[in-house]
Amino acid sequence: MRISDKLPEPTPPRGKGYVAARFGFERDGETTGIDLTEAGTWKRLSVFIVRRLEDVPAIADLGPEPLEPGFTLEKFRALLNHRQQVKGLLRNQKIIAGIGNAYSDEILHAAKLSPFALASTLTDDETARLYECLRSILMEAIEDDLGHAPEELKDEKRRSMRVHRRTGEACPVCGDTIREVTFSDSALQYCPTCQTDGKILADRTTSKFLK
Repeated sequence: MRISDKLPEPTPPRGKGYVAARFGFERDGETTGIDLTEAGTWKRLSVFIVRRLEDVPAIADLGPEPLEPGFTLEKFRALLNHRQQVKGLLRNQKIIAGIGNAYSDEILHAAKLSPFALASTLTDDETARLYECLRSILMEAIEDDLGHAPEELKDEKRRSMRVHRRTGEACPVCGDTIREVTFSDSALQYCPTCQTDGKILADRTTSKFLK
């Protein structure tokens, strides 16, 4: 989403990015322009005009917000009752809302857990550690972003990352080299020393996942 203080042109100029929709608003003498962009190849962006947010199917299906007061350790522990890799579970919006690829990498690194550990096999101590790291990492991200203009948020997020998109760099905790596993449409980053007992995760199609 790109926000400006002027009304946008009805159609974007050629070569100006992947603009999917444009909106202009005027109120009390102030103008706001919004461009919705989608640079990926999947083209999953949708625009709904509704009276209630719950009328949007994807919002109605969202799981709990992890920073709301009612999201307790006990409720989090119940959500882990899936034979699903913990990385995928954290990204599953129907289970927990709002965690994407980047922050799931950061949360798992802070919690010292393999991205391929099965959620249902985590011990009580691992579950508690993951819960605390999940909330603290998200709170830190919000605090870091406060006061920044929308166009600055992406760069600000990258600066605060410890492992995500840091492949080949030194882990800020232990100094080991940050590694990567690539998928068809994304990649994850992790620290072998901090998260996998020093083991290197091979390509997903050929390796056995670490538990």
